[in-house]
Amino acid sequence: MQITKKLPADLRGIHFHFVGIKGTGMAALVEIFYRNGAVITGSDVSERFYTDEILEKLNIKALPFSAENITDDVQYVVYSSAYKLDVNPDLIEAVKRNIPCFLYTEALGAYSSTAYSCGICGVHGKTSTTGLTGTILKEIDDIPSQILAGSVINSFGGTCTYTSPLVNEMISANKNVSSLGSNQKSVFVAETCEYQRHFMSFCPQKIILTSVESDHEDYYPTYESIRDAFVDYICKLPMFGELIYCADDAGAVETALIAYNKRPDLHLVAYGVNAGGDYQITYEKVADEKNSFGIKLFENSKGSDDDSNTDCSPQFYLNMPGHHEVVDAVAAIALVCQLLRYYGKHPCEYVEKIAQGLAKFNGGKRRSEIVSQFKTKSGNDVIVIDDYGHHPTAVKTTLEGYRQFYKGRKLIVDFMSHTYSRTQALLKEFARSTAAADIIILNKIYSSARENAADFNITGRTLFEETQKYLASVPDDEWNKEQNGRKKPEVFYYEEAVDAADFVKAELEKPLSPEYSDGYLVVTMGAGDNWKLGKSLIELYK
Repeated sequence: MQITKKLPADLRGIHFHFVGIKGTGMAALVEIFYRNGAVITGSDVSERFYTDEILEKLNIKALPFSAENITDDVQYVVYSSAYKLDVNPDLIEAVKRNIPCFLYTEALGAYSSTAYSCGICGVHGKTSTTGLTGTILKEIDDIPSQILAGSVINSFGGTCTYTSPLVNEMISANKNVSSLGSNQKSVFVAETCEYQRHFMSFCPQKIILTSVESDHEDYYPTYESIRDAFVDYICKLPMFGELIYCADDAGAVETALIAYNKRPDLHLVAYGVNAGGDYQITYEKVADEKNSFGIKLFENSKGSDDDSNTDCSPQFYLNMPGHHEVVDAVAAIALVCQLLRYYGKHPCEYVEKIAQGLAKFNGGKRRSEIVSQFKTKSGNDVIVIDDYGHHPTAVKTTLEGYRQFYKGRKLIVDFMSHTYSRTQALLKEFARSTAAADIIILNKIYSSARENAADFNITGRTLFEETQKYLASVPDDEWNKEQNGRKKPEVFYYEEAVDAADFVKAELEKPLSPEYSDGYLVVTMGAGDNWKLGKSLIELYK
């Protein structure tokens, strides 16, 4: 049993020092603690990151690492896993002074124990689902809530977190956020990560499980090992806790059933096309670069637990491409509706606000992020999108979503695989994952600091060759039938993504065939630094 470290329920006036404060998760937790009245200092490297803007909004400056940062008034230290207690000068001094030191995941878990907390987990879709949940809750102003996502969410105002007006009012009135009464606890929704079982520090009352499949092969050598980690996390739910799981994902279904066999007290709530209850997707269509869909709960008149005749049959709209985004949106709707029920409210009373929240969601940083749109010298319209997808399932579903959403655009993708262990374990899946594109550009493998390239018999060129081999293996008539006559993609290799800029620019100037009358869609995809290709293209067309 993992023991969760404790923090004070009331953070007002408590001085926290964050070591590695510019990390995405760290900066997000800084926002949450700051909104709860804590005093914040922090240290990090001098290199500028996008999180610097978040910290500057809070008037927090990242200091250089130094033992002098640990002053007499520092009460707690939170540190990134990138730094070691016996190496970093701030941490060495904190240990010397016997100041409690929390890993980021431990601090997140400790904070979660003070609220009615909901963990969003899964191999894919965590950030989008968390962002969608927060964006809907922004429209529902009578639930006190705080949201923490794993990336900047545009609808949060360019930050990783959202704090509801009710919570802000309580803090302004000098009230303790966690003391709302047993049935009026504030809600805390956070993205929780499976890597190295980090989510085991979290204290969930409800969990969303989006997907389970092999990933993080450096830590989870088999599918069963990562699946069992999710089972253990689900089993942290309290008696009669709620698991909201995707009925369309085989791994999520299996994991939910194993957890239920261990914990038959759990309340299982399914969502998706294959769900049988309130959160079944009943229809879905794409038109005019919008996804529209409906769910069973709001079909015709009422939810399954309501005897009223209230008519609430909305058509939900989502400005994000891909079926996977619709499924994530339904997960968010399910959590919000279950929270409304927890607060004694009926979802049908909030259906318009739910729809408004969905319509306002427009992704986040590196999550189907439209980074630019411009015209080439030859007059072709170009949209440049950057996406963090780095697992073959995410790459495949995202690109297929773009293909459907942007039907009239020629699709160019630059993909940089992340980690040697993942690429080696899932090589064949990666080779098939980019087939929805018209032009595929592959780069070197973006390694992890935890890996040594010499330990692996694989490079970016290996993936390039495997992709070529896969495309050649599909008979032309079979391909044409499956792809409605679309030609097989061309595949190119550039070790560094930025070196492909001139090639892509030349391609963008070419005349387009009638089926691509809307222009080009250029996608940089992966957890590496190939986003720089998009930046280079923007510079070339300034």
